[in-house]
Amino acid sequence: MHDHAAQLPSPQPWRQAALIATSVATVELCILLVVGFVFFGKFFTGQVERANDPVEVAKAAVARDKAAAAKKPDAAPVKPIRARNETSIVVLNGNGVAGAAGTIADQVRGRGYLIAATDNAPRTDFSRSVVMYRPGFRREAKRLARDFRIRTVTPLDGLRMRDLQGAHVALIVGG
Repeated sequence: MHDHAAQLPSPQPWRQAALIATSVATVELCILLVVGFVFFGKFFTGQVERANDPVEVAKAAVARDKAAAAKKPDAAPVKPIRARNETSIVVLNGNGVAGAAGTIADQVRGRGYLIAATDNAPRTDFSRSVVMYRPGFRREAKRLARDFRIRTVTPLDGLRMRDLQGAHVALIVGG
């Protein structure tokens, strides 16, 4: 057996080089950040004070509103709401009680609305009455709901256009 001295690995020069490069990069980054704050900070000085000044905030709001008005094309004229006798309603029984749709349809007709049809709703578990409308008939639906003190007015939800049977608005009778 030969007695050999334990060979220790020689120091690895790449580790020292990596440590030095990392240190230099960190110092450079800090210098760049300081320079950036000095040069670009002047663009932001006073912004916080102006943002909290009520006069400046009001001026900015007026300018923003003017710019928005200038960009916005003239809105299309709002078509007038259809008269009750030109608004077609389908009354659907959504509570499962026999004759409920017919009874309510008579009341709706009594208010001057056109009744397109009465039928059963796709479901019979409506706890409250609901007014649903096809696109373009939201105001007529809201008026119908107001006439009968119905709180829920929504676009067609769970109903298809064919369920309306040509009507503009559906009134689903709930429990």
